[in-house]
Amino acid sequence: MTRVLTLIVAIALAACSRSTPAVASSESPSPQATPQATPPAEAAAKPVPAQFPDVVARVNGQTISRDDLQQAVGELEARAGQGVPADQRDRVVRGVLDQLIAYRLLAQESAARKVAIPDADVDARIAQIRSQFPSEQQFTQTLAQRKLTPEGLRVDIREGMQIDRMIDAEVAARTNVTADQVSDFYAKNPSEFQQAERVRASHILIRVAEGGDAAAKEQARTKAAEVLKDIKAGKDFAALAKEHSQDPGSAPSGGELGAFERGQMVGPFEEAAFSLPAGQTSELVETQFGFHIIKVVEKQTARAIPLEEVRKQVEQFLQGQNKERETQVFIDALKAKGKVEILI
Repeated sequence: MTRVLTLIVAIALAACSRSTPAVASSESPSPQATPQATPPAEAAAKPVPAQFPDVVARVNGQTISRDDLQQAVGELEARAGQGVPADQRDRVVRGVLDQLIAYRLLAQESAARKVAIPDADVDARIAQIRSQFPSEQQFTQTLAQRKLTPEGLRVDIREGMQIDRMIDAEVAARTNVTADQVSDFYAKNPSEFQQAERVRASHILIRVAEGGDAAAKEQARTKAAEVLKDIKAGKDFAALAKEHSQDPGSAPSGGELGAFERGQMVGPFEEAAFSLPAGQTSELVETQFGFHIIKVVEKQTARAIPLEEVRKQVEQFLQGQNKERETQVFIDALKAKGKVEILI
């Protein structure tokens, strides 16, 4: 059974689907508060046994083993950072098994069609995966942990690319989106295109180490006060941020955080940023991260985002929906003409 999908999940290359287009999202500045999404209600699934048999399914005579299923569920748990809740086990296991069956059907069909992938394309994809790791050693260790050799990875990557190319050829003509469809989606989903009040700002952070004592805190405050004094004396904010800021995410760009809405930053930082006029710099602002100096670059009032600003994103979103739907139709057709046996 191919392990390329679980490997890709493990290195965060798997795409996460969205129910709506990301048209009103902002950059991800620090310090940031992470919102929590509410999961949708799920339909009841057929119960699965506590212990799986050696073979959990057959797809046109090819087996999907207990190990295949358990490994895929394990990778899903690793990505989620927790085990599958007991009351969700039936739904999750059957969902994973359905994906494994679909992948096997697609792999068989792409092989039957003799879809060709040039070696150079495979090399490029492997290089992309390898680049996600901080070192060659960690890349090799990850392969070993998943009982996958470099040669096996190459085979699996080629198979995955064959499937992608086949699907593109099969459904591309049915995924086109017209201008009227984009306009209709925009008109019917006005809440998706509302932008709240936003601030575009830069900051300089002088950190206080977690668990630092009063002396460490005072030392950080003194340093931050010296930087603030230089700003008030007319020195360039961006240059001072590059030199002194201890926020690795923003310091190289002169402290630039991008635009953010209320609820995305920790309280004291947000309060200061939204209360400052554009072009103004704050006094020292203390948060759990340390001491900040905030410069507000721009204030943006709440507004409805015009269609022309989001037309491309809406078109891509609708194309993605169409591709997902047509791919499922294709998989269903493969199921109908093949033989799929589910043994749990």
